Amino acid sequence: MSTKVVEIKTLKVGKYIVLGGEASKITSLTTSSPGKHGAAKARLEAVGIFDNQKRSIVKPVDTKVDIPIIDKRVGQVLSIQGNNVQLMDMENYETLDLPMPDELKDEITEGIEVDYIVALGNMKIMRTK
Repeated sequence: MSTKVVEIKTLKVGKYIVLGGEASKITSLTTSSPGKHGAAKARLEAVGIFDNQKRSIVKPVDTKVDIPIIDKRVGQVLSIQGNNVQLMDMENYETLDLPMPDELKDEITEGIEVDYIVALGNMKIMRTK
């Protein structure tokens, strides 16, 4: 599991965070001003990259959280078997079987290159080139 530890106050919308053991993309981040005896709080909402589940937390802004280290790679489509795509990584020539994303079903054909990400042991095709 490759993660880095940062404080919530350094995060921004569009960045990634680990919530519930899943890599998630931050969709909204609001902070409240500190009260008379309390610290400023941050309300963070995120959507899971791999499972598309909404998650939210409310924590003080100086709380430390994990952010995933996301590896963006390029692969070539070797073949399509039903809902799975067989890819060859363009750097190390390793072959991978990944599920076909619903939004890219019409665009993915054999022989084209795609961008995919690797985070926390999971892989997902993001876009075609």
